[in-house]
Amino acid sequence: MNTILKMTAAVLAGFLLSMNASAEDAKPPQKLPFYIYSDQGDHFIPSGYMGDTSDIVIAGASKNNPGKGATCMQVKYSAKAGGGQKWAGVYWQDPANNWGTVKGAGYNLTGAKKLKFMARGDKGGEVVEFKSGGISGEYPDSFKAEAPVTTLTTEWKEYEIDLAGQDLSTVIGGFMFVLAKDKNPDGASFCLDEIRYTAD
Repeated sequence: MNTILKMTAAVLAGFLLSMNASAEDAKPPQKLPFYIYSDQGDHFIPSGYMGDTSDIVIAGASKNNPGKGATCMQVKYSAKAGGGQKWAGVYWQDPANNWGTVKGAGYNLTGAKKLKFMARGDKGGEVVEFKSGGISGEYPDSFKAEAPVTTLTTEWKEYEIDLAGQDLSTVIGGFMFVLAKDKNPDGASFCLDEIRYTAD
């Protein structure tokens, strides 16, 4: 009988330790709106270059016709990599270059219902995929979401990614874009502004 009691106590103690560790690891939700890029401040870092990485150039403080405030972010995709992967993209990560390898990284964005951002093309007709979450690894994102494939115009427009029903307790890949060479054979240049997670 004593052996059974000791085993039960050991199991219970292990369970309580596990619960306490989970509680300690949990981060409090961030205040919304939570900005990835704006004049009000930034979170995450556009460090996760993918595909034909040499084809992408980002200017983070362009004063060329911003959507709101004093600056916007300009992205240029050359589509020149010969024999390469024929696509390129960039993840905004926390911390920089985190592909799911950093324990305890990211933000708790529970309560966010949408990821909103402004975008415009320099010439119009630029075809871009916008996504959030989806980084795998030992310590991955807790969600994955994306907007429909988007064809930009020369006018600023607000777009959004629906986050309803998503587990946003661990967000390490806050935002990303991808451009494909077959959709943009002559390259593409576009601007982003006011990228943020919102409660509405």
